[in-house]
Amino acid sequence: MKLLNVIGIVVLLAMQVGCSDDAASVSLGLFTTKDIKVVSQQDPLVTGVTCHISHIEANLDFSDPSDMSIACRQTGPITAEQLADIDRSKSGEVVFKSSKSILFKSLKVRRIYDAQTRSLLYLSYSTKESTGSHHHALSTVPLYNTQAWQWASTQQ
Repeated sequence: MKLLNVIGIVVLLAMQVGCSDDAASVSLGLFTTKDIKVVSQQDPLVTGVTCHISHIEANLDFSDPSDMSIACRQTGPITAEQLADIDRSKSGEVVFKSSKSILFKSLKVRRIYDAQTRSLLYLSYSTKESTGSHHHALSTVPLYNTQAWQWASTQQ
């Protein structure tokens, strides 16, 4: 009977591992434990922006590689009220964060407002140097043709 309980727990854990809120998952091959994961994240303040962040997930390793990519697009209304609440400093603010290892490495996405071009910049980066570099990627969301365009023109 104990064997059946153990098997049941293993099956439940396997089902739970298969469930994910990832937008996509691509295996890098039969003989590797690494996969490319694509996560979909909506900006918590500017809810009309969705970012897709791809990164390598290395199962059974102590840390995941630092490489990542990001693409952010307008997927809903972007309003002046939303932009009034964001950090408009040159360094912006962290909007997403994900741990990448037990050794203090994380993947962060920072939103930066570029008043000159009236665009939102989304910078993804690794907090730990890997192979001589802090890996990073950039995506922009222009405010043109949004409800926030007129507001943005008064903020320069």
